[in-house]
Amino acid sequence: MTDRVLFVCHANLCRSPMAEYLARKVLAGRPVTVQSVGTDAVAGLPMHPYAADLAAETGADPTDFRSRRLNAEHLADATLVLTATRRQRSVCTALAPSALHRTFTLRQFGRLAAAAEPPEDPAGDPLRAAVQAAALARGRLQPAAPGTDDLRDPIGGTAADFRRCAEEIERSIRPLAALIVAAG
Repeated sequence: MTDRVLFVCHANLCRSPMAEYLARKVLAGRPVTVQSVGTDAVAGLPMHPYAADLAAETGADPTDFRSRRLNAEHLADATLVLTATRRQRSVCTALAPSALHRTFTLRQFGRLAAAAEPPEDPAGDPLRAAVQAAALARGRLQPAAPGTDDLRDPIGGTAADFRRCAEEIERSIRPLAALIVAAG
């Protein structure tokens, strides 16, 4: 069975689609699927043009991408839920309380994964082992300042703003990939 990472932002037009495409590239070859949704998305819209340009740089074709609105099933089916902001994390855990221990902001999870010890017993499930290892790292790190975990929305900004956002997303995804590799 393949595990799934779900990226969540507001409209599913910028941050979460960029995260989806970047994660597919970074996690290529791993038994992980990736999807994205928006807490307030209007279903069926194409990705923002600047986000689409950055997604295309991953080698994928984002022209068929269409926005999707978050629902409880998305959360129930996800092994790991990574949100753009603390507000979106709260929306996810209110919609599916059972997802609490596997729902993080993207930046928070990147910090925790970078500080995590390699999983000792992945039991053939590297993504679940990576999530557990990152969760255990919570006790070893000082809490972040308010707002530190939020990924700034580039909507209304320039192509350079979108690139900075994509770079931050990729920096946060890389520690997850390293933990999955360490888990086997």
